[in-house]
Amino acid sequence: MNSIEIHRPRIEDEAELNHFFCTVIQDTFAKEGLTSLHEDIKNEIITKTYYLRSDFESGGANRYFLIAKENQKIVGTIEYGPSSDLINTVTDGTLKGLFEIGTVFVHPGFQRRGIGSLLLNAMLLTFLNRGIEEFCMDSGYAGSQKVWSHILGTPDYCLKDYWGEGSDHMIWTRKVRDVPISFSFR
Repeated sequence: MNSIEIHRPRIEDEAELNHFFCTVIQDTFAKEGLTSLHEDIKNEIITKTYYLRSDFESGGANRYFLIAKENQKIVGTIEYGPSSDLINTVTDGTLKGLFEIGTVFVHPGFQRRGIGSLLLNAMLLTFLNRGIEEFCMDSGYAGSQKVWSHILGTPDYCLKDYWGEGSDHMIWTRKVRDVPISFSFR
């Protein structure tokens, strides 16, 4: 792997990021066997572009993105913002007020190389620097759930069959200091 550079996105990255979101979301839905869910794919892309726009317009106050680049090409993203309506609803507001980590995307051609872990570690350091002590994250994708369960352990909430039979939704809450920060690459 060439060197990976992590930094805040710049406005000139916006078009490439929006294309990146389309690529990763379409690939994820395909890997999950959900390519027929055209409206859901479209809505997921719209949500991510909205989050990015919110970051730019607020200077990182409302949403805060980090991007990973290799050879000037965007290969990964991560962001945090307020916990989602879904998280707040299914936990009866228990997690309202926590920041949620989301948009943890790695380009399909760069997955399984540690870029997602690098981005997560950079976000954890950002949290420590900003005095953020606890966060949450969620996933409805089976592939992502395996990754997050490996990194974060057993989810705090498992919504059985939330997306249909056999399709659960998982939510994790963690203290920042309880998640080991480790920088290693494959």
